[in-house]
Amino acid sequence: MHRIGYLLSDGFQVMALATQSVFEYANVVAGTPFYAIENYSVAGGAVRSSLGMSVDTQRTPAPTRSRVDTWIVAGVNDPLAEAAPPAVLAFLRRASGRARRVAGICTGGFVLAEAGLLDGRRATMHWFYARDLQQRFPEVRVEDDRIYIVDGPVWTSAGMTAGLDLALAMVERDLGAEVARSVAHKLVMHQRRSGGQSQHSEMLALAPKSDRIQNALDYARRNLSRALTVEELAEAVHLSPRQFSRVFTAETGQSPARAVEGLRLEAARLMIEQSTHPLDVIARETGFRDRRHMREAFVRGFGVPPQAVRREMRAGA
Repeated sequence: MHRIGYLLSDGFQVMALATQSVFEYANVVAGTPFYAIENYSVAGGAVRSSLGMSVDTQRTPAPTRSRVDTWIVAGVNDPLAEAAPPAVLAFLRRASGRARRVAGICTGGFVLAEAGLLDGRRATMHWFYARDLQQRFPEVRVEDDRIYIVDGPVWTSAGMTAGLDLALAMVERDLGAEVARSVAHKLVMHQRRSGGQSQHSEMLALAPKSDRIQNALDYARRNLSRALTVEELAEAVHLSPRQFSRVFTAETGQSPARAVEGLRLEAARLMIEQSTHPLDVIARETGFRDRRHMREAFVRGFGVPPQAVRREMRAGA
């Protein structure tokens, strides 16, 4: 049996507990109680979440008596204002050496960093706090555009929902890809995101204010494999090309052509991260003229060519 201990402190973000469902359904799929999940705190007893909901916890065991295989540290809403208690840091320093792995969900990574567990390691963090993590802990190799990162026995995730991807990756590591796929299906996780996937969404970044422009973006995303003109997008939402370009730029801050290229880049990057398709095929499926055109867009948009993204994914795997 693999024992998972959730380490909670007052003000913990309640979304961290949602990851327990991943392990719960892994037991269901595996047909055996492979995981045992327990909530801990340094003092034991009731611990209040950021929402005010209380969770009963066990007192953390003496490190020499701990049987926990995986420690998962829950984050808080504002890690800059809510420093981890010294007793929590001391416990993690002692217990991490006896555990198989330790993880920080979202801002739980700050707790790992304060405990010194991220020194010299790669780690990720929610984009809003990634720069603060790097400034406060310069010895940590922060990669602020990743869903989760595994560096040896230390795991970190970006935002709270990325914790679900991290938990699913743990299940895949422990029980295999088929069990992880089945768990994702049962939890209606339509897309199992890889650790190297970007935290950012081009559709969210554009943030159109009207349904009409949102519909134009949806139309573009569904038809990326084709050449898309302003005239076609305008016709799809019943506007003249001139009016469409004016409204689109006013609502998104980008021209239609630039926005479509961003959607193509995002789609191509996902295909590179999640498939083994040749780059020529990916370029064609995402609407670039050819592989060279896609490379130029990648260097312009990401600062690296597509081959570098694929090499990084293979190295992480």
